[in-house]
Amino acid sequence: MTRALIAALALTAWAAPAVADTYPRQPGVDAWHYVFRVELSDTSPDIIGEATVDLLFTKDGVSRVALDLASAANGKGMTVSAVTTGAARVQYVHQNNVLTLTLPSPSTSGRHGIFTIAYRGAPANGLRLLQNKYGEWCAFSENWPNRAREWLPTIDHPSDKATSELIVTAPSRYQVVANGLLQEETALGDGRTRTHWKQSVPIASWLNAIGVEQFDIHHAGQVSGVELQTWVAHQDADAGRVYFEGPARQAIDFYSEHVGPYPYEKLANVAAAGITGGVEHASAIFYGERGLGAAPATNLVAHEIAHQWFGDAVTESDWDDVWLSEGFATYFTLLFTEHYSGRDAFVTGLTASRARAIATEKSLPGISVIHDNLADMTQVLNQLVYQKGGWVLHMLRGVVGTDAFWAGIRDYYRRYRDRNVSTDDFRRVMEAASRQDLAWFFDQWLKRSTSPSFEGGWRYNPTARRIEVELNQTQAGEAYRVPVEFGITSAGEPAMRIERVVMTEKGSRYTIAADTEPVAVAFDPNTWLLMTGATFRKLP
Repeated sequence: MTRALIAALALTAWAAPAVADTYPRQPGVDAWHYVFRVELSDTSPDIIGEATVDLLFTKDGVSRVALDLASAANGKGMTVSAVTTGAARVQYVHQNNVLTLTLPSPSTSGRHGIFTIAYRGAPANGLRLLQNKYGEWCAFSENWPNRAREWLPTIDHPSDKATSELIVTAPSRYQVVANGLLQEETALGDGRTRTHWKQSVPIASWLNAIGVEQFDIHHAGQVSGVELQTWVAHQDADAGRVYFEGPARQAIDFYSEHVGPYPYEKLANVAAAGITGGVEHASAIFYGERGLGAAPATNLVAHEIAHQWFGDAVTESDWDDVWLSEGFATYFTLLFTEHYSGRDAFVTGLTASRARAIATEKSLPGISVIHDNLADMTQVLNQLVYQKGGWVLHMLRGVVGTDAFWAGIRDYYRRYRDRNVSTDDFRRVMEAASRQDLAWFFDQWLKRSTSPSFEGGWRYNPTARRIEVELNQTQAGEAYRVPVEFGITSAGEPAMRIERVVMTEKGSRYTIAADTEPVAVAFDPNTWLLMTGATFRKLP
């Protein structure tokens, strides 16, 4: 990279991300802190809620504020009974799942407005009151991606992170887990207990979570300074410790050492009814209770814990960039595998991920990793953002080198921890770490909807004492710019010799010096390329 490019990066690296998805932003309004008070009963589908919302105004003249909250319809949703600020009532309109507050007077930049909303109703989603696999009553939230509004009045978009408190009143035979640190458990004397959790690190609205059940709770000690907990149904005490705790210890150690300090006050792994897989709530990860088994859930736990760094602490500003969460968790799970299980297991995982990425490209023609002004939140996730997103990180590591890759990742986390980020922000960090212009790389891999394919071969020229390689990209459209490796195996040589070229055209010829004819020449021997296929053989 030239000195001019480095200087330009220094001047532009930390610009604000652009708006892309269609969620209606509110300029001048910043959610600062939420206090959610929720009363639950195991004999009613209704909840009673009171939310205190602290907003920071960042410009003068704001006269209305909109919060997301599901409207009542068909026996579900929330009904608001009052909104106040201090002792004064606030005018509001609640319709079409939006609660609009009219401010008593226009805002002043730098001042806070604190509003308390009283409401009740039966959540249609977001918070589920149900029976667990043992037939016992429980309640678990699952707010992904925009279902916090089903039971909590919030600015329900990842671009507006805030600290929060969850104060849950429930029958005393149940225990309550939530984000952050436990502040108090108070028996109210009427058969109910009030449990207060406080999340002191700002998070996106959907990451707020509660679980209410007759839990077995295991405090598993400290890992890299992090309190580790296991919360499972009381019948699953032994299985929960096996399933969660070994992989969790490894994951916290690995990510803390290689990325940066764990961002939250604790890590609770929670077996939850009503979900499958895992949901990476900040400091309280929920996993489907029916997946609980007799063996450690190594890959699942490693993936969800990776999200504590990527997706939770460093959060995409916009749903179009959801790959910054899921692609990162996918690849960092593979890096976890590489660290603990070795190169062969890593390559096996890469190969399976590549197959899923290419299959998804074929099933979703015209769709790229970065969404294009996403409006339909049911389409926010697909295997491209997971598998192809993860492969983009792997190829980036191949382009910039492992040392620069890790240096960039650590700087990215340090700079954007507890903040929002865009793909361009990440690109600029990696450009600074590698001293390379990477716009071409991000554009072709994140914005094109298909991957390259290759066809070619090699022959040996004994007169010139060289290997002659012919290689073509056979995909439709323009050529990809790709670093390509050839692995040369020669008789009597203990190790494969690696030669690397940069291919920039659809068809290319290369020559490689060789005193004797090789036994074999392999294409992409170290598994660096995402491709739909490759045919590479010895030519006549």
